[in-house]
Amino acid sequence: MKINVGVFFGGRSVEHEISIISALQVIHSIDRNKYNVVPIYISKRGQFYSGDALEDIQNYKDMDRLFSRCKQVVITNHEGEKVITEYPAAMFRKGRLGTLDVALPVVHGTNVEDGTLQGYLEMLDIPYAGCNVLSSALGMDKIAMRMVLKEAGLPVLDYVWFYSKRWFSEPAVIYEEIESRLSYPLIVKPANSGSSVGITTADNREELEDALDLASRFSNRIIVEHKVVNLREINCSVWGDYEKAVPSVCEEPVSSEKILSYKDKYMNEGGKGMGGAARQLPADIPAETTALIQDLAVKTFHVLDCSGVSRIDFLIDSDTSRVYVNEINTIPGSLSFYLWEATGKSFTELTEDLIQLALKRTRERENLVFSYDTNILAMKGKGSAKGIK
Repeated sequence: MKINVGVFFGGRSVEHEISIISALQVIHSIDRNKYNVVPIYISKRGQFYSGDALEDIQNYKDMDRLFSRCKQVVITNHEGEKVITEYPAAMFRKGRLGTLDVALPVVHGTNVEDGTLQGYLEMLDIPYAGCNVLSSALGMDKIAMRMVLKEAGLPVLDYVWFYSKRWFSEPAVIYEEIESRLSYPLIVKPANSGSSVGITTADNREELEDALDLASRFSNRIIVEHKVVNLREINCSVWGDYEKAVPSVCEEPVSSEKILSYKDKYMNEGGKGMGGAARQLPADIPAETTALIQDLAVKTFHVLDCSGVSRIDFLIDSDTSRVYVNEINTIPGSLSFYLWEATGKSFTELTEDLIQLALKRTRERENLVFSYDTNILAMKGKGSAKGIK
């Protein structure tokens, strides 16, 4: 019997469309001889839809027509069975549409990749591929991630962070805090956005003001770092879990602007997502630098308790040859399949590995204790409704 794999994508995120591209790449790479693929699309309003029409990217040009060809659904755990049901339920026909055995989240950005969707799947007790709630949340939050990596002794750039409300209420204090600890040029980022959304550079106070204004539109927490001027960006993917983690070859993205932009990453011909972005693959760097970056990538993966496939982005300061961990993408665009194909693993093999890792994690979780059979509320004669103080 085939395993039913639910591919979750979309969501209330500024990276919604990128998730669609990545998900359809994944859907068409899964081995249909072993798995039944069930697309689960999350609309920008947070509604779930399913249907075969979701598998053709051309259908997304007319969303109203696409919705009319799909069914809005809810997913429930009914006595251990994860059931997909039409919503709202029809009066004179059965609403049950199928079941799920495992979920493959292919989502990007806030409200989905940041642990939100992972927590939802855990509440339903649905096995899912990729990072857990903690590693997803850490990976999405640039501030928390740097705190953890710095504590673990991994190299990160010096930074300043603050709530955007503080900048609006006391800008002079924020400017002083930034300029006393960091030197221009600077790079300003929203704390929890991906795909370079809301990220800009600043060479002076005036540009810093504009950059802070932009970043505050995407997050209520902002991080500011010193910008490496003579910069090379190198990416490396990691596949595996806490027991075994394997790095891919390294790539060097080609940017047309000061920083690698949303346009550089995704607005290429053919809707190929990250798979079609300009890059040097493998990166033209010395063997010892490649080995260092691969080692740091695996350490970052382990420190953040990652699973599945992630992509870690690095910065090389060409003036000093120092390497810094910039960020991790816990669900990278196109699942970084192009890096794995260059490493010798096909896209189909990659999705197979992700599904098997999800099932492995579920088997391990079944040996853990999450609740006790004893119902203390049923105990008689002892205690009270006030509990223990």
